[in-house]
Amino acid sequence: MTSAYSAEAIEQALAAIAFDAAGLVPCIAQQHDSGEVLMMAWMTREAVAETLRTGRVCYWSRSRQALWRKGETSGHLQKLIDLRIDCDGDTLLVLVDQTGVACHTGRHNCFFRALRGEKLSEIAPVLVDPKQMYG
Repeated sequence: MTSAYSAEAIEQALAAIAFDAAGLVPCIAQQHDSGEVLMMAWMTREAVAETLRTGRVCYWSRSRQALWRKGETSGHLQKLIDLRIDCDGDTLLVLVDQTGVACHTGRHNCFFRALRGEKLSEIAPVLVDPKQMYG
């Protein structure tokens, strides 16, 4: 896990990010050692700052209109390895060490549907019953 960053480093990163009119930036989470794309979520300025300050990935829940600390309910955490800002500053990539599953459906990643022939198919199994994760 990356160590916590200084306030100065966090401000420098925040200044390079182009948040949209709603104060959001899309963030893709990728497993740091395998390259597997796990999920996409949104971050606010506060979520980015908390992620960099604590080393635990924090997102913005648009449905709850609140910070969402990955794993706070499910126990399936994302530890920050690296945060990268794209060339335009309008998309983030977090390289993480994922504990457990990343998807709220109980799958390892959120990208479990794909066209197979002429049919949309589920290509990854449920590994953890969502009722076990969320009660």
